[in-house]
Amino acid sequence: MTHDGKQVRLGVDIGGTFTDVAMEIGPELFSTKVLTDYSALEQAILDGVTRVAGKAGIGLGRIDLIIHGTTLATNALIERRGAKTAFLTTRGFRDVIEMRAENRFEQYDLNIVLPAPLVARNNRFDVAGRIGASGRELQPLDEAKVAEFARNVSAAGYESIAIGFIHSYVNPAHEQRAREIVEREAPDLSVSISSEVSPQMREFERFNTVCSNAFIRPLMEGYLSRLVDRLKDIGADCPVFMIHSGGGLISVETAAAFPVRLLESGPAGGAIYAADVAARHGLNRILSYDMGGTTAKICLVEDFTPRTARTFEVARTYRFKKGSGMPISIPVIEMVEIGAGGGSLAHVDGMRQIRVGPESAGSEPGPACYQRGGERPAVTDSDLVLGKLDPMNFAGGEIKLSAEKSAVALIDHVGRGLNWDAENAAVGVAEVVDENMAAAARVHAVENGKELSEFTMIAFGGAAPLHANRLCEKLGIDALLVPPGAGVGSAIGFLRAPFGYEAVRGAYMKLSQYDAARVNSVLQGLEEESVSVARAGVPEGALEIERKAYMRYVGQGWEIPIILPGSALKPEDRVHMRGLFEQEYERLFGSPLTGLDIEVMNWSVKAVSKLFPVERAARVLVDGSAPINATRKIFDARVSGFVEAGIVNRCDMTPGTTVSGPAAIVEAETTTIVTAAFAATMQSDGCLLVRKKEVVQ
Repeated sequence: MTHDGKQVRLGVDIGGTFTDVAMEIGPELFSTKVLTDYSALEQAILDGVTRVAGKAGIGLGRIDLIIHGTTLATNALIERRGAKTAFLTTRGFRDVIEMRAENRFEQYDLNIVLPAPLVARNNRFDVAGRIGASGRELQPLDEAKVAEFARNVSAAGYESIAIGFIHSYVNPAHEQRAREIVEREAPDLSVSISSEVSPQMREFERFNTVCSNAFIRPLMEGYLSRLVDRLKDIGADCPVFMIHSGGGLISVETAAAFPVRLLESGPAGGAIYAADVAARHGLNRILSYDMGGTTAKICLVEDFTPRTARTFEVARTYRFKKGSGMPISIPVIEMVEIGAGGGSLAHVDGMRQIRVGPESAGSEPGPACYQRGGERPAVTDSDLVLGKLDPMNFAGGEIKLSAEKSAVALIDHVGRGLNWDAENAAVGVAEVVDENMAAAARVHAVENGKELSEFTMIAFGGAAPLHANRLCEKLGIDALLVPPGAGVGSAIGFLRAPFGYEAVRGAYMKLSQYDAARVNSVLQGLEEESVSVARAGVPEGALEIERKAYMRYVGQGWEIPIILPGSALKPEDRVHMRGLFEQEYERLFGSPLTGLDIEVMNWSVKAVSKLFPVERAARVLVDGSAPINATRKIFDARVSGFVEAGIVNRCDMTPGTTVSGPAAIVEAETTTIVTAAFAATMQSDGCLLVRKKEVVQ
């Protein structure tokens, strides 16, 4: 096999259960899945890279570029497994991250317990010195106390320091000076300052973000350094880039300094993958559905662009309620994430109700059917008992599954409490997890004012094609796309991601007091920051710039992003900015408010590399049926029973061939279940288009 002259690009996604590797050589795609190795996460990457290079028939030295996303940062925060961290803040603000915003995320729970702060009180310190909201110094920084603090925490064995002072987003001088002192007195400590990590107003979110960055920074720096060195050792001496939460690519050096930017890197790759598929098929409204081993992610994509936000929460502790997690104020692709993956564990609670997730079996020990020591039932065990999986060909035949162990686990932990057999228990688990995902999608759509019946679903991830068709039935969605390589979708999405970075800064201003010179100065600084990071992987001049203002009526609680003109702003642009805001406000809420001033809370500039237009996939008509290799019994929830389903190899399908449900379309990394009311037709680009039979032509 030869690939002379073609660029070799590799995408690697570490998930909670599997590590996915996708290699692209020109138009050719090679992929594999290996179990994630928790003892040495980089080892799974090395194994996957070696395996996929063998499939492609190339040496590791031929790899030109590696793009990586990982859940390591997220898992470290969720499991509170990071560096011993101290937090230094302005005197009187030591308890901000524990007081939170004083809201109740569950109003009627009398026994509500707020999540513990990431940095405990005995690890939080304060110092005199004060910057005002205008940026003027009100009290000088007590430099002697900062030096004493640095010496004390170094002697006490701390590894990382987070520095967050009041109003540092306006004037970072005190934070910068404190960092200089700490680095002078304790050069071995890792130091993060909030004015660089998240220079936005709202001190709870900003302080929590810088503490999170400091908490995981030594871990991520060590991991990324080992990864690059070990890749070189096996012959893959090429540039390595990371995908960040906002969906762009950054250098390993930037990722190591700001690892908090990596918290949603894997899911971001999935959303980009879905947007790319949508563009090839000309679909303006899609619901991206990514289900792996640990979680399911749902994202709305309109006009081929995933929705974005400035903040999100990680590690929600109370039934995934908003407000019960750690707020992180960085740019991120907006999505709903719930603990519903193939490894999500099921049990019966005290009210005799089936609960699934958020706890996951992961890869060690994995679901009971993996035969690696797991004794509790997971969603994969349910899928196996219901006939959705072939026990001899899971993960391309790399893992042999045991239906007997699945049945025992389901009876022991679900069936016995409800007087059910293994099959009924499996049905209950499957319906609960599917309804959990459907409910999350409905809420996400309602919050964004969307009607899901107008959307097409795009499903990827190892477990999503198993559940997507049933999800469509629950949501009233008539069309589903399962792209080629769906089992490693996020890794492929990394290969579609642009180089890019978004810089955000708080600079409060009322439109009635609009100062064009100040605005231009803020935007110029943000542009310089974003360009300096984004151009690490692209030639100069190949970046596109997008500028935004986050605006609200005076006194309101949250902002609406408004896209600003690309040229320097003039004093008369105040009227134009008001018009843009009121137009967007009317679109969202029906009508603008009169007689109220408008205020700008934050500004942002995103620099992103230009993407080449995608080639449109030609829509094909039905042209014959795919060959059925075998049949087996698969449970169909619409008829509440097992049905005889055809088994089809995806590689045997060509554009136009159709598979009528009930059926299972199998491939190495996943299986697509087609229910009785639907049929799947192979498209010109290899996607499976699954539609209701009455609309298939």
